[in-house]
Amino acid sequence: MDQELQVIGRNVLVDFVGSSSNITAVPAKVDTGADSSSLWATNIAVNKKGVLSFTLFAKGSKYYTGEVITRKAYRAAVVRSSSGHEQIRYRIEMPVRVAGKRVRVGFYLSDRSRNDFPILLGRRTLNKKFLVDVSVKEYKTAPKIKRGIYEEMIKDPYAFHKKYHQNGK
Repeated sequence: MDQELQVIGRNVLVDFVGSSSNITAVPAKVDTGADSSSLWATNIAVNKKGVLSFTLFAKGSKYYTGEVITRKAYRAAVVRSSSGHEQIRYRIEMPVRVAGKRVRVGFYLSDRSRNDFPILLGRRTLNKKFLVDVSVKEYKTAPKIKRGIYEEMIKDPYAFHKKYHQNGK
C-alpha cells in the first residue's frame, strides 16, 4: 500500500470544517458493518427552488448552533436499516476532520436523537483512509445516557409523549 493508514478506535471525535459555526469534538461511532455514514439533522426541508436546508443536531443538544445549512447538490436514496426498515433520506457531502485528518464525507441526514452518537462513520468514509482497532476506545468520556426516564414521564405524561412519540420518533 502506498500510504500509511491512520489507526482509529471504535469511537472518534469529529470536527466540522467550513461551517460558519465552530462545531468541534462531536463523538462519532465508527461502524465497519455500516456501508454509509449518517449525521443527526433536523428541520430538513426542500424549497420550491430545489434547495435542501437543514440544521445539525437539535435544540437541547450541546452541539446545536441553530445554523441553517443549505445545499444545492444533494441526493436522495432509500436506506435500509439492519432491522429491514426502509426510509428515504437525503445525502449530502460535508468536509470534516476525523482524528486530525480532513476528509470529505457523504452523510445521510437522519434523526439520531435516540442514538448514543450523533454521527455514524461507515465503510465508505473509512475505506483507504483509516484502519479501525476495535480494542481502542478513543472517545474519552462516554456519551450521556438519559437516566430518569420514568421520573420524566410521571412528571408530565402528555409532554413526555409529545417529546418521544410524536413526529415519527
